[in-house]
Amino acid sequence: MIRFGIIGTNWITEELLKAAESIEDFKLTAVYSRKEETAKEFAEKHGAEFTFTSIKEMAESNEIDAVYIASPNSFHASQAVTLLSHGKHVLCEKPIASNTKELQEMIEAAKKNNVLLMEALKSGFLPAFSSIRENLHKIGPIRRYFASYCQYSSRYDAYKNGMILNAFNPVFSNGSLMDIGIYCIYPMVQLFGKPESIQASAHMLESGVDGEGSILAHYKELEGMVMYSKITNSYVPSEIQGENGSILIDKISTPEKVEIRYKDGTVEDISKPLQQKSMYYEVKEFIELVKSNTFESTVNSFEKSLLVMEILDAARKQIGLVYPADEK
Repeated sequence: MIRFGIIGTNWITEELLKAAESIEDFKLTAVYSRKEETAKEFAEKHGAEFTFTSIKEMAESNEIDAVYIASPNSFHASQAVTLLSHGKHVLCEKPIASNTKELQEMIEAAKKNNVLLMEALKSGFLPAFSSIRENLHKIGPIRRYFASYCQYSSRYDAYKNGMILNAFNPVFSNGSLMDIGIYCIYPMVQLFGKPESIQASAHMLESGVDGEGSILAHYKELEGMVMYSKITNSYVPSEIQGENGSILIDKISTPEKVEIRYKDGTVEDISKPLQQKSMYYEVKEFIELVKSNTFESTVNSFEKSLLVMEILDAARKQIGLVYPADEK
């Protein structure tokens, strides 16, 4: 049994707990919130015995084996390093950090203390992603990767009315690229590795974050094209184009319906629908790694998280997206 603490009492934490219900080795033991009332209310709702309003006290607790961090992005690194330094395993929401420097500090703390640190980005663990990887060779030499994730944020209406919520506030290392653009970039890195160079463009909002943007990644044999937005919707699938055919992917963040369309007109369905809630697979992986004393995921490895973060850093530099966390 792995005793979990959670940091963050928002909708994503609720989703993780729903996904973890069917994992018998998962036990929610503790809840952290800056407000004691919020922590107690959430703990009571989900049957957690302990509450904390201090990260240090949580890290020092003997009642916790691992912690899921779902706080604003700008807090990830400091919270994770404190927990890792006290021997706690950490599953940290994407993006795992604000920048590469923070991520390197987190990895160093994990290695020094022989504990697991894993970025909680779910797509690579899903059955359909395995199907994409296994069938990639069928479409011949790959020439283009195209990923689109454009989802109008419910918080954008508030923004337009003059209320800047966390999602559009650079203080929290937020914006379109970090929040959902990463869902397009991570699979590209998992499938094709590090690009030789990137070109980024974006529409910047007055608050200082990007509302939408795109990235062109140059590889030796192919191009990667990424399109993301929090101020518009898109309904087009993502696609991997090869010389012999293309793989169409319904949702790059949570693929289920996947098919190959060959150049001769034939279609092969390689879908693998979810058998569990989408976050189940990453939590299951994390717990299995903890149980086997394995301190790095092969799917969301340190190398892949670092490559993705380097792309995010480079893109932000090109579009002029700067966070207070970058000045530390």
